[in-house]
Amino acid sequence: MIDVPVYDMLGKQIGSEKVDPEQLGGKVRPALLKQAIVAYRSAQRQGTVRQKNRRETHGANRKLYKQKGTGNARVGPIRTPTRRGGGRAFPRRPSDFTLDLPKRMRRLARDSALLAKMESGHTMILDQFKLDQPKTKKFFAVLKALKADAGCLMAVADRDATIYRAGRNIATLNIKPVAEINAYDVLRNRKVVFVRDAFKALMSGVSAKASA
Repeated sequence: MIDVPVYDMLGKQIGSEKVDPEQLGGKVRPALLKQAIVAYRSAQRQGTVRQKNRRETHGANRKLYKQKGTGNARVGPIRTPTRRGGGRAFPRRPSDFTLDLPKRMRRLARDSALLAKMESGHTMILDQFKLDQPKTKKFFAVLKALKADAGCLMAVADRDATIYRAGRNIATLNIKPVAEINAYDVLRNRKVVFVRDAFKALMSGVSAKASA
């Protein structure tokens, strides 16, 4: 069993939660994690680049000057790829870099990433997190008390406008609903902080998936 510490908003540990590694796949799968990260990063590529070939560039199709007798190099029309402003010989076209990853593999990769974070002691639970006003200073004070101000993924149960507005200007913070986190989000942040209700939602979903 893995003990995940529980803290209050002042950074004081008030308990812990036990997690069975078997609920998260039993072991860390590095090959699957790499596959999931490559798929995620590939999906972020726009692939909207487009270059013109010689047919699509502007200019006449006539030969610039006769083949011989001028003392110049032999050239064709102004749109030839060897001249400035001409078309590309092998132009780049829009591409789709998306890599298909089944839903079960994405979930297993997320669970494997969470298991790795828990085993390394970089996961914690925030017992209660409420802000009366969207104040970034108060939000950052909580992160500093948790020693998570250097890089943190905060998983919340649902979208909360107050929490998001308070933390959106913190460059080292990433706030996401627990249903939307993936392996890349978990691994790219130094620490993962779960609000208690988000942690319960995650573990209940994992347990339901394991029993299915």
